[in-house]
Amino acid sequence: MPPRKKPDAAGGRKAPAKRKLAEEFPPGEVLTDSAKKQWKLGLPVGQGGFGRLYLADVNSSSTVGSDAPYVIKVEPSDNGPLFSELKFYMRAAKPELIQKWTSSHKLKYLGVPRYWGSGLHEKNGNSYRFMVMDRLGKDLQKVFEETGKLFPHKTVLQLGLRVIDILEYIHEHEYVHGDIKASNLLLHHKHPDQVFLVDYGLTYRYCPEGVHKEYKEDPRKCHNGTIEFTSVDAHKGVSPSRRGDLEILGYCMIQWLCGKLPWEDNLTDPSYVTDSKIRYGDEILTLMEKCFPGKKKPDEIGRYMELVKELGYSDQPSYQKLRDVLLQGLKALGAKDDGKLDFSQAQNGDVPHKERKRKITRSTKEAETEETEETEAAAKKKPSKGRAAAASSKSPSKPTPKGRGRGRGQKK
Repeated sequence: MPPRKKPDAAGGRKAPAKRKLAEEFPPGEVLTDSAKKQWKLGLPVGQGGFGRLYLADVNSSSTVGSDAPYVIKVEPSDNGPLFSELKFYMRAAKPELIQKWTSSHKLKYLGVPRYWGSGLHEKNGNSYRFMVMDRLGKDLQKVFEETGKLFPHKTVLQLGLRVIDILEYIHEHEYVHGDIKASNLLLHHKHPDQVFLVDYGLTYRYCPEGVHKEYKEDPRKCHNGTIEFTSVDAHKGVSPSRRGDLEILGYCMIQWLCGKLPWEDNLTDPSYVTDSKIRYGDEILTLMEKCFPGKKKPDEIGRYMELVKELGYSDQPSYQKLRDVLLQGLKALGAKDDGKLDFSQAQNGDVPHKERKRKITRSTKEAETEETEETEAAAKKKPSKGRAAAASSKSPSKPTPKGRGRGRGQKK
């Protein structure tokens, strides 16, 4: 019997092999998918730790322009994330499946990127896997940071409604996402009122062939996902479930409305985050008071969280009941689900943030008065010829550009 290998310091699991980064392909490179359809690459538009993303279009004599309707993800075939993502896209994101669901559920659109093809490509003796899908635009994390980390109430509810539509679809196709967050929600590059959920590399098939996975806590899998949003189940090492996806969405909506979740002050301590979520999950009213102190509470978000809390691990959620709760919230605002995503702050009764006025003390006021008098006296004096010439040669100062968020646009 061979000797047993010693576990590593992290707890017995071997570290994953280091992934290679795909080489950069030149514009005009042609890839042929498994259905023998040819695709032409345009400029690269993104890069992850293991793959690259390119604008793309069906192969023709024309170059691929900036208005290309597709993107292609490329990664070395030895890597795993794209292979995992492909399994979801091939099973649940074919255009005909999405179109059938959209029509039968009377939706204007469904925020799941469509899968258009995939295959292997050989270059310079290396093998690459690629996938063709819809092109998308800016991610919501970038928008969130550009708007001062607050979204309008109406917009949050409409985002919630669209994500519930997405989750119902992927859940019905036996998958759960497990990592809903602003950086995984992208606006369409031509239709900014449409939002899409991306990054299916970590999706979990919770109900293969109609048989739901059993509830089982596994310490080796604790805290999977993005720690500030992930579900209590994930913190305990339980495989992702439908209720977990809906719980994560609830945390997202709260953060988008108030700016910060109560446990965000200590994300380096997973146990603290877990205990906080469990405690607030048992006391939803306390969670609402903590997030919205002294303000009018978004009652519909509290009701949404209560409904999710009542779900068992393998329960089928009532998606329509959850939608109805958010629709009631829109009605209370005097709004309706018009499909418009307005990220400006002053709408539907929301109070725009006032700039904090500087407190003026007596000494400050005297100093400002003295400075004003000196300025007026200097203005009466005629400037020297040299000074006037120097002043006229100065170019006007440029306004400082607004800071950009850390959102990543189309997922790599």
